[in-house]
Amino acid sequence: MRRRRAGRIPSSWWRTALQAGSLLALIGVWAAVAGLRLVDPLYLPGPGAVWDAFVRANSCYPVAEGATRHICGESNYYLWEHLLVSLQRIGVGVGLGTITGIVLGFLMGSSKLLMLLVGPYLNFLRALPPLGYIGLLIVWVGIGESSKYWLLFLAAFPPVVIATIQGVNSVREDQMLASASLGAGRLQRVLTVVLPSSLPFVVQGVRLATGFAWTTVVAAELNNGIPGIGGLAFQAGVQLQTALTIACILVIGLVAVLLDQIIVRIGRALVPWQGKEA
Repeated sequence: MRRRRAGRIPSSWWRTALQAGSLLALIGVWAAVAGLRLVDPLYLPGPGAVWDAFVRANSCYPVAEGATRHICGESNYYLWEHLLVSLQRIGVGVGLGTITGIVLGFLMGSSKLLMLLVGPYLNFLRALPPLGYIGLLIVWVGIGESSKYWLLFLAAFPPVVIATIQGVNSVREDQMLASASLGAGRLQRVLTVVLPSSLPFVVQGVRLATGFAWTTVVAAELNNGIPGIGGLAFQAGVQLQTALTIACILVIGLVAVLLDQIIVRIGRALVPWQGKEA
């Protein structure tokens, strides 16, 4: 039995092979549909056209054939510069949402009165889609960076608060009593019992908040969103630059997966005991 197990291919290799195979199959079907012109190229350009649009958005090219004047990127910025600006906006919005969300979550989880007073408003805010108040934010703070930061903050804030409340409520009473019997004060109990027990929930909340904020980035950049990867995707779609639009969508999706994996790995480093038996 040991020899057979030693000779088997690890399941992770099979998963990777299957995922790579499905991706190649999808690209093949996409290329075949585009190559046979089953769909108008205006609506579905081929993988080659999307790749060319991606390369063009990250390089300089002449204004016209034979011209000496060159244009770099799209809308005076390279695509990677658009992406960095969006990531900066996400960092500010999610960062502020995380800090304030953790503080409020700990307070609400520790106070039934505060939970009773603030809980309904938190649920109301959580239920609102970001596009529902983007117009109001523009009226209140303008179409500059402030409205984008506020929109991303409001998208990230509720998940962190709710996750933190769940974390605080998950602390067992016997743990608190045992800590108190050993002479730990209130602050010590918070730092040694409540915080470690709540940390896995907080990490999951930050993960959800980052995902919600990243899906909101296009909405945040609908107005005056250049530079910005969401603003570029919207502008390219309006101008019927479908290949560039698809390239932006693919970049947004790949970055979303990368951000999620980064948060997962940070969470494993912060809470190495999660999922392990005592």
